[in-house]
Amino acid sequence: MNAFWPEKARLALSIVVNVEEGSEYNVRDGDKGMEPVDELGVSLKKPIRNYGNESNYQYGLNEGAARILKLLDQYNVRATWTAAAVSLERAPHLADAIVSRGDEVCSHGHRWIHQFRMSEDEERKFIRDAADSIERSTGKRPAGWLSRYLLTDNTRRLLQEEGYTYHMDDYSRDNPFWDSVEGSDKPMLIMPYALDSNDMKMWVSASYTPQDWLDYAKRTFDVLYEESEDQMRMMSLGLHLRIIGRPGRIWALQEFLQYASSKSGVWFATRERIAQHFADNNPAKSGDV
Repeated sequence: MNAFWPEKARLALSIVVNVEEGSEYNVRDGDKGMEPVDELGVSLKKPIRNYGNESNYQYGLNEGAARILKLLDQYNVRATWTAAAVSLERAPHLADAIVSRGDEVCSHGHRWIHQFRMSEDEERKFIRDAADSIERSTGKRPAGWLSRYLLTDNTRRLLQEEGYTYHMDDYSRDNPFWDSVEGSDKPMLIMPYALDSNDMKMWVSASYTPQDWLDYAKRTFDVLYEESEDQMRMMSLGLHLRIIGRPGRIWALQEFLQYASSKSGVWFATRERIAQHFADNNPAKSGDV
């Protein structure tokens, strides 16, 4: 067996906890409409506040975060928290808890809003403001970036210019890789994410149960674990405070962590740590530009 990761580990496992609550679209913050991602599917163009959906998001901060933190502590798992910066500003207790664990905060935007309509200058400010805010909340500037799905042709170059070292807006592989950056002569390290194993599916489909999610996550783990016998493999598991943090769903995360922890050669690590190890051992080559 080839050990691609530290301490002879064969599979890198990245737990990604999204923190979006409190920075989603809201007319209170000057947005033109309400947040369209709603567990009940309510979305109106009329500029009114959706207090019900706001409270459903706040559940993630009030209750869900504590349950996730408890499990991460129980299984001694280091995680990456992809946080919209304003969310941490408005939930300093969570920022403090993340810092105290030694976990990583990756930028998920200044707020949890789309950036694809922004001009280059607007997007640069959005990216810079996110880093400045996260540094104020945690004492450290973020190394990585995850957009709210849609991005621009300028995004990677702007991230480089603002000091970010890795980018997550990619779903094309099961291992880190170097990729070119439009308008730059330097490649950027890509830390691919995964949509198929994300707990968001339990919000967008009422028929998708916690058992479905758990079964899929375990099968994903099994295949990548087997493949990691002779090739580099990384598994990403995306979570949300307001989704997996519910009493009727949190058990599925516990069972997954218990399952993955029972296997030898699994490296639970932050994305920044995985990125650093990959870059140190697989430096960019001229053909990566």
